[in-house]
Formats: sequence, C-alpha cells, structure tokens
Amino acid sequence: MRTARRKPSGGRLRLTTAVRITMVRKILADGSPCRKCADVEARLRDGGHWPRIDAVVTADERDPASEGMVLANRHGVALAPFFIVENDDGSVQVHTIFLRFLRDVLQADADPAEETREILERGQNLDFL
Repeated sequence: MRTARRKPSGGRLRLTTAVRITMVRKILADGSPCRKCADVEARLRDGGHWPRIDAVVTADERDPASEGMVLANRHGVALAPFFIVENDDGSVQVHTIFLRFLRDVLQADADPAEETREILERGQNLDFL
C-alpha cells in the first residue's frame, strides 16, 4: 500500500492515509470489453492517475465465478466500472461514479457539471454486471 497525499480542499486539510485501490472492469457476454470501462481507463492513464491503481480485476459476464463478478456480488454493485478503496484503518469504500472517485480519492479536479452528467448517464445507459 502507498500513502495518498491529500490536498487542502475548501479550507479543510484532508488526512493522509494508506489505501489500496482496485478497479473492476467488465467483459461483456460476447467477449468484448465494456465501453465505459475502456473510457475510464483511458481517462485515468491520460490524467496520470493510472499508477495509483493497485489492481485491476475483470468481471466477466461469461463467468459468474470471475474475480470481478465475485467482488461485485460481495459489494452489491451492479455497474461497471467500479473502484474498491481499502483504507489502512480497515474501512472499505466502493465508488461507482468515476468523477466522484477521481475527486474524493485521487484528489483530482473534477468538473461538477460533468460529474452530474455522468450520474444521469449511468441511470440511462447502465452497464450491468
């Protein structure tokens, strides 16, 4: 695990904590990769955040026992991609909205209007596991 540097936000100093971040992406029943998952991965790479991701696992629709499907069931998640953040205090957070994850965990700037758009889009174009 590594230490995540927290930046002041809104006048509050966020504490530094060690975290382990797992990204769960999906393979569709026809064997093709999830479009949203590929987009999120590209955005993480382009933004220089990819090194912060400790593990990437796959939820394969063709295999209910795949690691990603097991994690999705364990955490009650029906959408992909999602992120599991394990904190050094033993707490676990699951993030299904990429821009909120970007802002809250990776401490990167996220446009609130774009975040709202993503939330609404996920409601209409759900990529169920």
